[in-house]
Amino acid sequence: MNNNEAYKTSFKNLEELSSSVGKELGVSEWIEITQENINIFAKITQDEQWIHIDKEKSKKHSPYKTTIAHGFMILSLASRFSYDTLNLESVKMGVNYGVDRVRFTSATPSGGFVRGRVSLLECEKKDGSAKYKLGITVELNGQEKPVCVAETLAIAYE
Repeated sequence: MNNNEAYKTSFKNLEELSSSVGKELGVSEWIEITQENINIFAKITQDEQWIHIDKEKSKKHSPYKTTIAHGFMILSLASRFSYDTLNLESVKMGVNYGVDRVRFTSATPSGGFVRGRVSLLECEKKDGSAKYKLGITVELNGQEKPVCVAETLAIAYE
């Protein structure tokens, strides 16, 4: 499915999930990337490079002519995109397991809106749990090229 409206897929259990490998699971709502949130992320991560927090310097010296979000800030939305696009009814708990691949393919300007397009790439069931890999493409409103493409790993427990 290639849908441009936000939607979510629900599964009764991990068995149903495993039958959807190779399919798009959902598209999240748009999220605004505010300068305030960029500044908070910069402070928390101690990555206060001027391209993220100094609007005047960015306007003069950055090729983007504005401040931009940290790539890792955009990646950190992967959990949010997962929750917005995938519901596992029988799951009692889930944990992040890691990331196989991440590329920051374009900058995200302050004030831009992003959303996640999520697909199920792999699913391995095992004794009441499943390790699965999601393909997450982070789109920027008004731009064809995504800002981030990632493969995230999680484990769900029934």
